[in-house]
Amino acid sequence: MARSLRKARHEIDRSSPLPLYAQVRRGLESRLAGVEWRPGERIPGEPELCKEYGVSRPVIRQALQELAMEGAIVRKKGLGTFVSEPKVVSRSLVHSLVGFYQDMEQMGLATETRVLEQVLLPAGEKVGARLKTDALTPVVKISRVRSVGGHPVVLVSSYLPYGLCPTLIQADLRHQSLYAFLEQEYGLRIAAGRREIEAVLANEEEGRLLEVERGAPLLRLESVSFLEDGRPMEYFSGVFLSRFVVELDRQVRQDDAIPLQIGHN
Repeated sequence: MARSLRKARHEIDRSSPLPLYAQVRRGLESRLAGVEWRPGERIPGEPELCKEYGVSRPVIRQALQELAMEGAIVRKKGLGTFVSEPKVVSRSLVHSLVGFYQDMEQMGLATETRVLEQVLLPAGEKVGARLKTDALTPVVKISRVRSVGGHPVVLVSSYLPYGLCPTLIQADLRHQSLYAFLEQEYGLRIAAGRREIEAVLANEEEGRLLEVERGAPLLRLESVSFLEDGRPMEYFSGVFLSRFVVELDRQVRQDDAIPLQIGHN
């Protein structure tokens, strides 16, 4: 510990025009990139880092907040701060019709699904408008947390017309893709969609389910998927960890580059 303390304090130059928090952040980045801390490992808490760097707690907190915003670390309420796991690379987020479950499976990543809610209810005004149906039309709502390698990365709620897939209310979606179920059970194939993406901050429930602090950066996705005949089949709204990475193909045609594809299931 003494050697670590001397090294850390040597990194702080109080005569430098570079703010203290930026110097601490630079020092932490070096440690994150080295062999001192491995992915998933808990790093020292704020009080210990204050001692190591010889700075105040607000300085440490600002450095950690910036690293968390970049996805280098994950701050879990009540548990501490952890080195982020390797980023999940998905081809399905923007330009592929391959679903999230199938995408992860093809890359050999262990995917787990926890179904939070699977109920029948009236569409309501918002969902009815997205699915181009009456607000009283029954829909199946499915809320799920999707995990990769034991770490939750997606929280999503899907709404589908009950009349098109009545047995979906009883389907076990813990180990299969929703899109695969629709195609195998009903011959319903998702052909296109429209997706909106925005940056948001996690609320209390999202933070709890995704195991991040309230206020952590997330990506919110809202999307409507369509069948081959143009009928709306699914509306979904979900949040992804901001360290989720999209892999793009430079050779994608111009018409394919428009974000009109779905692929989260």
